Amino acid sequence: MLADLQFARRQPARSPGLTALAVLMLAVGGRAGEAGASPLASARQQFDAGRYREARAALEPIVAAEPRNAEAVFYLGWAAFRLNQPEESVKLLEKATALDGTRSLYFAVLGDAYGVMTGQASFFAKPGWARKCLAAYDKAVALDPDNLDARTSRMNYYWHVPAIAGGGMDKAYAEAGEIRRRDPVRGAQTLADLLASEKKYPEAFAVIDGLIANDPGNMPARNQLGRLCAITGRQLDRGAAALQVYLGYSPQGREPGLAAAHWRLGMIQEKRGDRDAARTEYEAALQLAPGFAMARDALAKLR
Repeated sequence: MLADLQFARRQPARSPGLTALAVLMLAVGGRAGEAGASPLASARQQFDAGRYREARAALEPIVAAEPRNAEAVFYLGWAAFRLNQPEESVKLLEKATALDGTRSLYFAVLGDAYGVMTGQASFFAKPGWARKCLAAYDKAVALDPDNLDARTSRMNYYWHVPAIAGGGMDKAYAEAGEIRRRDPVRGAQTLADLLASEKKYPEAFAVIDGLIANDPGNMPARNQLGRLCAITGRQLDRGAAALQVYLGYSPQGREPGLAAAHWRLGMIQEKRGDRDAARTEYEAALQLAPGFAMARDALAKLR
């Protein structure tokens, strides 16, 4: 569902250059090597390390001092998104895209935030949020056709949203084809998702097994195997083993977060009949992401 997008991870944007503070330091004779990282660079380091609360605390004074610093506003909005504060995230991300309308990444993350709002909205409000979500992804792809994160998000939109709101499986498969043309590995992962959703399980497992056979060190492929097993209820032992391997890995960029891996492993344990192990995994997911609604709901059903 679109709400799943809140656990997506995107590649950090390239730094646009020196912040205003760094320029001022150079103007008065300071040297970057002696002064250390700028406040914005330090905040980004916190964000990239997954320390979103610390990143937010570091970004808030920067945005207060430089309200038109698009990068700082964007990262503050992205931090709010990662902390499961979609309304605050939307407000800040809309401001960031208004300040700098040239960044594909900004629109892609804004689309994710709109997607969460779509999932939370009332029946009558959903269409409006959905239109904003798709428009943001369209803008992200238009700005950078090779932004595979944005294309993947748009594929998810097409997949989960009815045709009346611009979705459809034909569009989803077409987008998966574009992703696969640009990145065969990532495209295979998206294709497996689509195949599984139509209960074409042998074909879906064959796609992921092919990835792992060609590159045993591909951690996202192992996560994808575990996810596929959790969703389908098939090959549960293989899925649990794959997710255990992934949980020993540090995800990079937009690779799936560990909270989602714990949640999927909890699903597998529950389907294996081990409720205690499932509870442990759901609790681990919530430790990493306290606002993770799907893990919270799964845990509540066990009690």
